Amino acid sequence: MNPPDSVKPTISYRDAGVDIEAGDALVEDIKPFAKRTLRPEVLAGIGGFGSLFEVPKKFKNPVLVSGTDGVGTKLKLAFQLNKHDTVGIDLVAMCVNDILVQGAEPLFFLDYFACGKLEVGVAAQVIKGIAAGCEQAGCALVGGETAEMPGMYPPGEYDLAGFSVGAVDKEKIINGATIKPGDTVLGLASSGAHSNGYSLVRKLVEVSGVDLNSDFHGRPMRDVVMEPTRIYVKPLLNLIAALPVKGMAHITGGGLSENIPRVLPQNVTAELQRGSWHIPPLFGWMQQQGNIPEDEMLRTFNCGIGMVVIVAAEDAERATALLAAEGEQVFRIGVIRDRVAGEHQTVVV
Repeated sequence: MNPPDSVKPTISYRDAGVDIEAGDALVEDIKPFAKRTLRPEVLAGIGGFGSLFEVPKKFKNPVLVSGTDGVGTKLKLAFQLNKHDTVGIDLVAMCVNDILVQGAEPLFFLDYFACGKLEVGVAAQVIKGIAAGCEQAGCALVGGETAEMPGMYPPGEYDLAGFSVGAVDKEKIINGATIKPGDTVLGLASSGAHSNGYSLVRKLVEVSGVDLNSDFHGRPMRDVVMEPTRIYVKPLLNLIAALPVKGMAHITGGGLSENIPRVLPQNVTAELQRGSWHIPPLFGWMQQQGNIPEDEMLRTFNCGIGMVVIVAAEDAERATALLAAEGEQVFRIGVIRDRVAGEHQTVVV
């Protein structure tokens, strides 16, 4: 016979390995950092069941643009190196750079942090990085979810996802429709491998046997491979306000070869000039260690160009000067020309 309910043992969340106090401590720990990202349009942020955000009145006919992404297997290196302070910047960058290419100003950001057992110190480093990324992008960190799920993740590991919403006036959406032969292709320097191709990066680190604490061109290798993704929002929003930008491409998975065609009309090709931009030593090292063909490098990594901007030829010099004044390293990497039948829409000559 089963014992009566009154004598059954009581099982709590804590018995299941969930630390309620740790979650409360995390919220209090990150509130000051989130507060630094607030914009006047935030009506209710972290702490409630939902966040409230008023669309800025400067938009006359606003269209909302949303994006979501993660950091991918770069997290595996973060676990290995016990380095968690920059992956939050990566997370923000992957989302806000994506919505930026349509001309949208990122307005607010939410994150999802999931783990088996919450380690407050680690989670706080990650979320402080998210707040730092939001500051760089000028968007508000208005909320998120910290999910503690025992048995779902190995000890010391976690997963991240991010969500960003921006706005652009309908008549100012950048969609590549006006791109035509003769336009100039500008490339903005990346900060490194950003957050793509890290399954291959980790494999190359493994097979090469490189000491991640060793010097690599004046910096510890660990810092080179974990360098956070560059956030291009503020310089490019200023550029968009100053002159007509015809198209932009965030160079993520698929590299230059597969991302530039996403913004091109079907009748044109972006012809890139080999040697027209600086390729950081990390990419040369990876190509050598893996004996990777050039076309594979261009399909897998950004190879030194994190964002592509297409403008009319007569605007190229001014655009370069404006972006350089904002701290960007800009290269004139190619031109738009008529497409040959059956030709790929990005070629390197």
